[in-house]
Amino acid sequence: MRLRFAERGKVRFISHRDAARAFDRAFRIEALPLALSEGFSPRPKVSFGLALSVGHESIAEYMDVRFSEPVDLETLPARLTAALPEGIEVTGVALLADRAPALQESVTAVEWELEVAKMDESELSVEEVSLRLEALFETKSLPVNRIRKGREDIVDIRPALRRMSVIESGSVGIVLTAEIATQPAARPSEIVTVLGEDLRAVRVLRTAQWIERDGNRQEPLTADAARVSEARAS
Repeated sequence: MRLRFAERGKVRFISHRDAARAFDRAFRIEALPLALSEGFSPRPKVSFGLALSVGHESIAEYMDVRFSEPVDLETLPARLTAALPEGIEVTGVALLADRAPALQESVTAVEWELEVAKMDESELSVEEVSLRLEALFETKSLPVNRIRKGREDIVDIRPALRRMSVIESGSVGIVLTAEIATQPAARPSEIVTVLGEDLRAVRVLRTAQWIERDGNRQEPLTADAARVSEARAS
């Protein structure tokens, strides 16, 4: 089955690995019947989607888990949330169709909400950010420096930027929404950099992930869900 969960508040400072450990502990607290892999070192059949960087929040995280026997879907979100650290909340669950593709291979676009402000704390207006966005999308190439395995590469993130717009003035800066492709990908920090090296990210929130196939677009919780007949058979 596939779970959707949120990470908000202080829990944003834990790593992706720590979040995985938190779920492992929650499964054990609730005595859930995790299915195990075969071989000399059996492991729970649990796989996470795209990793969330430390310091970022999200209301759209996903993971796949296989149980060895049926589990009540209606009570599962509340049971897991109660066993997880404060700030991690399971918000949805769905049975998966047989042989559903892996999350990391399936997600094609991600949406972010970014609040940006000037590093020198001078005023930043909606009008100024809107003008910067117009200039950004008129640019054919947006090179950024990226460290990969200890080496510095220059990557053009322009192909990854699908859409960006100003939402409103935030508590500190200006709130933007951005839709970014996953192949090629762009990091929120890189988006802020190309928008202006004098800017910093005050808050970063992942608001949605999308799976796009044959012209259709769905969130991961429903894209590979089992049909009613399959769900009953499970």
